[in-house]
Amino acid sequence: MGVWIDTDMGFDDIAAILVVVQSEFEIDGVSLVFGNTPLPQVRMNAAGAASAFGWKFPIHTGRAMPVLGKLETAQAILGETGIPTSGKSLPQAAALAESDAFAALCHWLERKGQHRILALGPLTNIAAVALARPDLAARITELVWMGGGLTSGNHTASAEFNALADPEALSIVIAHGLPLRMVDLDLCRKVLARPEDAEPVRHAGGVNAELIADMFSGYIRIGTSRGRPAMAIYDPSAAVAFVTPDIVSFRPARIDVELQGALTRGRTVVETRATHATFNAQFAADIDADMARVIILAALVNEARK
Repeated sequence: MGVWIDTDMGFDDIAAILVVVQSEFEIDGVSLVFGNTPLPQVRMNAAGAASAFGWKFPIHTGRAMPVLGKLETAQAILGETGIPTSGKSLPQAAALAESDAFAALCHWLERKGQHRILALGPLTNIAAVALARPDLAARITELVWMGGGLTSGNHTASAEFNALADPEALSIVIAHGLPLRMVDLDLCRKVLARPEDAEPVRHAGGVNAELIADMFSGYIRIGTSRGRPAMAIYDPSAAVAFVTPDIVSFRPARIDVELQGALTRGRTVVETRATHATFNAQFAADIDADMARVIILAALVNEARK
């Protein structure tokens, strides 16, 4: 069964893609969006990852700016490339061929069958389809999105980064009734990577073992450098929910996003009481964190063995 991935291509995006690659699903296409870094760097990261890991699925260039407002990136946390590392970095690779994500997504949605999308960044590309081709957006079977927060944010006190980077896109997705399944900060923070988790990757023996281990270590250091013992594994947790939904408990809810206010813009509001709202989405309420860790770490080690 073919699926689609929408990504801003940081390390945890790459790890999430590896989870899907090693599942039963075939990746029909990937669309790129600004987020971790501006879109030109996202394209460079994607080209480097495709070269390093031998990805054959098509990769398409999507939106460089949010629906409204200024460009927001996570470079203050992740560095200029959006991929912190303890040593090796993705190889410099030939630039990706120019291919429009909007056209590619529309063409994919015109095909018969299910249309499941894993979204790992701002929802700008999906919102563009919803606005311009609502008939095709209505054919999306499932949209699993890593974003939002039930309690608090990470980029601001109120907002998770992917929501804050383009809250209007999230609002558009919600308004069009797309089958949103939100995998938020609180859920992902149950699945943790510790510094020692990089060692089995480093010693896996394959061509890319050092590369993957160094990027994994750099990612884990985001948390440990701030005095925490481990780092939440965000995008791969959403990938686990996407490919192994039986270890995740989804609950229906009313999800909305705040579009105003310097301190509240991008905040996701999740109402779980059926007496207080008409439900329009689902959120991941719980996950078998131990099993999720096993799946994610196995994906990294298996890739590092090649």
